[in-house]
Parts: sequence; C-alpha cells; structure tokens
Amino acid sequence: MSDKKFITDSGIVIKQVYDQPVEMTEQPGQFPFTRGVHAAMYRDRLWTMRQYAGFSTAEESNKRYHYLLSQGVMGLSVAFDLPTQIGYDSDHAMSEGEVGKVGVAIDSLEDMERLFADIQLQDISTSMTINATGFILLAFYIALAKKQGADIKKISGTIQNDILKEYAARGTYIYPPEPSMRIITDIFEYCSKEVPKWNTISISGYHIREAGSNAVQELAFTLANGKAYLQAAIAKGLDINVFAQRLSFFFNAHNNLFEEVAKFRAARRMWAHITKELGATDPKAQMLRFHTQTGGSTLTAQQPQNNIVRVAIQAMAAVMGGTQSLHTNGYDEALSLPTEEAATIALRTQQIVAFESGITQTADPLAGSFFVESLTNEMEAAAQKLMDKIDVMGGAVKAIEQGFIQDEIARSAYTYNKEIEDGSKIIVGVNKFTSKEMSDTPVFKIDDSIRQVQMEKLQQLRGKRDAAKAAASLEAIKQCALGTENLMPAVIEAVENLCTLGEIADTLRGVWGEYKG
Repeated sequence: MSDKKFITDSGIVIKQVYDQPVEMTEQPGQFPFTRGVHAAMYRDRLWTMRQYAGFSTAEESNKRYHYLLSQGVMGLSVAFDLPTQIGYDSDHAMSEGEVGKVGVAIDSLEDMERLFADIQLQDISTSMTINATGFILLAFYIALAKKQGADIKKISGTIQNDILKEYAARGTYIYPPEPSMRIITDIFEYCSKEVPKWNTISISGYHIREAGSNAVQELAFTLANGKAYLQAAIAKGLDINVFAQRLSFFFNAHNNLFEEVAKFRAARRMWAHITKELGATDPKAQMLRFHTQTGGSTLTAQQPQNNIVRVAIQAMAAVMGGTQSLHTNGYDEALSLPTEEAATIALRTQQIVAFESGITQTADPLAGSFFVESLTNEMEAAAQKLMDKIDVMGGAVKAIEQGFIQDEIARSAYTYNKEIEDGSKIIVGVNKFTSKEMSDTPVFKIDDSIRQVQMEKLQQLRGKRDAAKAAASLEAIKQCALGTENLMPAVIEAVENLCTLGEIADTLRGVWGEYKG
C-alpha cells in the first residue's frame, strides 16, 4: 500500500482502493433522483447546448447569436454588461468605462428588440444571467414576445434571479435582502400564472465556486440559498408543488472529474429531501434540474490552448453528472471575451462528447462505482454538516448577514491559492511544465465608443416616447413597491411605455434604498 495521501480541494481523503459492494436499488427518474431526473436521460434527449454570449451593443450580440445558432447551438445564454446588472442606464456617470464590456448593454425594450432581431422567442429557449435587475430584463423579454405575437404561456427560458449569492459571492446587488426577496417571490407568483414554462430562478453555485469555494461549499451554500427561496415563497402563500417545478440550479464544473460527478449526484438527492420536508409531493417539484458552466476560474492565461482539455474534462463531468443544460467556455477567456473561433471549439467540445464519446448511451454511467458512490455519500455528508450550521444561524439570509458564508469562501480561496504558490497543487503551465514563450492568442476587444452609441439611442428614445405615460408608469411601480401588489404587471407596462432599465431601478432605489454590504 502507498503511504502517499490524496485529498480533494474539498478536504475529502481519497483511498487507494474502494472495494465495498454497492447495493443499487434506486433507478434514474425515481426519488430521490440521485441517478438523474429522467429514466432514459440522454438516450431520449440530449442536454441543451448553450453558449454564453453578449458584448458591445445589442446589434453586435445579435450577429453572434445568429452565428451560434447556425453552428448548432440549441439555446441562447445572454451575458449583460455591468451597468445593466446593477441598474444603471448607459448614460449614467457610474456606467463610464463599463458599457458593453463584460456583456451586452440593454437599456430599453428597443435594445431587447435589437438583441433578438429575426429570432422568434417562441421558438428558442433563452437563459439570462441577470439578478438584481432580473425582473426588468424579464419584463423586456415578455414585452418583446408579446410584440412578436408570441403566446407568452409558451415562451421558455430562465432568469438567474438569485440575489442571495450576490450578497455572498459576487456583489451585483442593488436593494437590501428583504425587498430583493420580495421581487423574487413576485416573479414566482406572476410567472406561475402567466408564463408557466419560464424557469423563474437559477439558484447559482457557479459564482460561489468562482469566488473561491470548494465543491462541498458550492453544494451546501447553493442548496441553503435554494431552501431560503422555498421558504420565502411558501410564506407568501405560494404552492410548493407549483412554483418549485420552475426552479432550476446553475453549477460549476471544475477539473476533478469524479468529485464533480459526485457533487451533482449528491445535489439531486439532497434537494429531493429538502423539498419533500417542506411539503412537496409532486415528483416534478422535488427534482433538481440544473445548468452547468465549465469553470472560468480554472482557465489560465498561460498556455491558453491547455484550456481546451480542461473544458473537455469539465464538460464530461457535467454530462456524466446528469446536467440538463451546458455552456462550455472558450479557451481564450482568461485573456478576453471569446473569439468566434474559441466559441466554436467550445461548442464542438459539447458535440463531440454528445455524439462520439459514448457517455450519453446509458443513464448515470458511473453508477455502482465503489469510488463514485462513496464519494457521493461523503460529499452529501460534508455539505449537510455545513447546511446544519446555516440552519442553526436561522437560514441562508442570516448566515450571509453575519458574514459566515463569505468568510468560509474566503478561507477556501486562500488555501487553494496558497497551495498553488507553494507547489503542492500543480496547475499545468502555471507552476509546472511552464514555457517562456509568449502567447500569441488573438484577443477580442470592445471599443469604449460603444457608450456614445448607447447614449444617442437613449436620447432618441426619451425624445419620442410619451413622457406622461412613462412618468405615470414609474409612479405605478412606486405605489406597488410601497404596498404589497405584485410588481411584474406594472414593470411590464412601464417597459412597454419605453421606460428605461435605469429609471425603473432608480424608482425602487427611492423606495427601498441601496444595500451597502
């Protein structure tokens, strides 16, 4: 026997051999869904292949969407720029230097119309990575669908809408936690009646992991946030068997293939028990459905083509773990937004896994592996221990307010980076197998002149709209916020009257203030 110790980033000790027999009684598609949410999994239907894209203006992003659709993408994923994420129009002073940089600038319904020009919303599934202003972007999307003549009861997609992880890990929040949770439950309520195919929240572990957590922490903190959303919706009087069917999750996939597979399997099992304990009896309300993105923080600027291999391993982990949707990162994303070439290679990676690897031919291909089954159990036990601590504190909101989750993530990030610095953790091309040659990878750049383009559009919009209708719409939003009426109908009416994202966000700032952290 070797004396050498192997420990995952989550602190789980890996034994030299796993030889305990594993009794397999559960089947895919059956509670608690450890082995997958569908009986046949990818034998019947592949996961949705998405590519996360959005940059510059709506017109430029629209060109990339048409290109990706022509290459075989099955659903669109929209990245928004920082001002859009935190509720500022492109002409606001706070937007300077950020317009169109990390995503597309969307200030109005007209921008949304340009973004989806010649794309019928009823025919595609769209995922929007947006949180604090998610309700406004959803209103833009619904208003555009109506304008296209779509039946909004048939449009499908997802808004991330996960504000708790913003307080804990990412920082693009606007309002304090309590009114933010009110917005989220208003979205649950509105969509359950009006847009029943829409996934009203994508509870995100992705950004928790990107902030430095390990896999166990990602699992525990994500499910704790999910539990808080369930409890908030139940407190509002919503039926868990209805709204929980439209909840989805968003996880990260890193390089430790078996730990990642075990994480996904444990997540389904744990969520099934959480929902059941809170009163869910419909199997569809007990299922954890999730989107995966390969790990952005694992990509290196050194020897960037190595990232193609990393992304392939991470994509395989997501598929063997049973994901419903997948985005694969471009190999150049440690340097810039992905070029068309990098985006195409990332998509081809998914297609090769789907059609050439054989992984999709059976449900839960690693089931029964002594190693994977043991690791699944260990991941669950470690995550449950963390969740129990959070429950004692009073739940995820209280744990965030007390700084517990933030401190745990920071501690994990410090340990990970220290191990890279001292060489105990090897990152190929960074601290071992390095090269002095400089990378000549092409870099995708966004010009600062984009802001001027957006400012001119805003000036034209404000000049042609009915100012009285716009003002009345903003006042209606204010009155809703002061009372208990659902916000979504008023926000949809406001965007149809060409109120801007910043104007709507500012109206609510006037009622609720801003959260300073």
